[in-house]
Amino acid sequence: MSKNALDFIEVKSPSARSRYQKGKRGSFGHFVEDYISGKVDVNGDFEEFMDLRATFFDFHLTGDHVKFFFTRMIPEVVSHSKKQDERIVRDHYDRGNDFFSFFLGPRMVYTGGFWIDRENETLEQAQDRKMTMVCEKLMMKPGDKHLDIGCGWGTLIAYAAKFYGTDGTGITLAQDGTDHGNKQIAAHGLQDRARILRMDYRDMLYNPSNTQKFDKITCLEMGEHVGIRKFQGFINKIYDKLNDDGMFYIQQAGLRANPGIMKKGRHWEDLVWGLFMNKYIFSGADASTPLAFLVKTLQDANFEVQTVENIGIHYSHTLHEWYKNWEKNKEKVLSTYGEWWYRLWRLFLYWSVVIVANGSSTCWSIAAYKNLNIDKVNRNRYIGRENLGERMMLKNVRTFAVETPSAVLG
Repeated sequence: MSKNALDFIEVKSPSARSRYQKGKRGSFGHFVEDYISGKVDVNGDFEEFMDLRATFFDFHLTGDHVKFFFTRMIPEVVSHSKKQDERIVRDHYDRGNDFFSFFLGPRMVYTGGFWIDRENETLEQAQDRKMTMVCEKLMMKPGDKHLDIGCGWGTLIAYAAKFYGTDGTGITLAQDGTDHGNKQIAAHGLQDRARILRMDYRDMLYNPSNTQKFDKITCLEMGEHVGIRKFQGFINKIYDKLNDDGMFYIQQAGLRANPGIMKKGRHWEDLVWGLFMNKYIFSGADASTPLAFLVKTLQDANFEVQTVENIGIHYSHTLHEWYKNWEKNKEKVLSTYGEWWYRLWRLFLYWSVVIVANGSSTCWSIAAYKNLNIDKVNRNRYIGRENLGERMMLKNVRTFAVETPSAVLG
């Protein structure tokens, strides 16, 4: 007898019982709220349950979705003030380094890895390869001035400084990320050429008294927090901060360009998942867009796009490893943060695995440079060079292990 999602659900609260009846198709949006709050449990294999979600649930919008959209999401999208962005970012990223280490692992790389042999590689190997890929795409070399906007816990800045000889500056609004990043830099003995600053990106890019320019600028999944309304200005300022012969790498989550999203059916899941992400995980992040928006914004700023690579499936596999780490650390999560946080991130991590695997959301890896004459931009450097991650020689990446990770994470 074939299973459906209802077979896994145990109703714990009488107020939720009517929503889980045989013969009645439930709303996944209602399930999300019921599961997070503990009104229902999922017994058995959670992955199997999530893979079967469409056998019982549909994905129509609920009243809670509509209320959230108008009362919180729209005001945050319109504002994106410095005060609001700092509050939102710090609420997420300053939750505790232990919280994020429970799924990210010792590298503390909060972005998708890059896989060559999915079955036989570790998350850490994929993360090291990802940092190598970014450095190689930007042709990083000793002495390059490198700016990483939204640097997380500083691992890319430290990696590039250690293995490519760059002089790196990472900026983030999170205090925990700043502290961890500088400890990590010190653990590798890189204090003379790498640093993490707790700083709003506008204080770096928009401050006329800050005349520093960079050879290489990276922005891995921070652009979503800038907001669509302010995104063109953000890219324009990055252009101004880049030396004429410099290179820019942007990596950003992207939704599929599908006019069917507003039709009834499974495409509604894209919208329901996006609202969930904005409400619970990345508040105020509204610049996850189809590829056309990103490319047009770059071109309108006078960037010439060198490579565009869809790395979504690499992200899905990374999310799966994060989910497995979260499950392994369940008791630590429960004892430190409680049931609500455990359930929320269990749902977020595995739902994202399948969303990205199915193409509802993806991740774009884009390398670009200024569209200037050849006397200022050396396009000949790309001849004979492998530029896409899928073709690069990335099998022998260098291991970025810290001798005393506990000292860094503490």
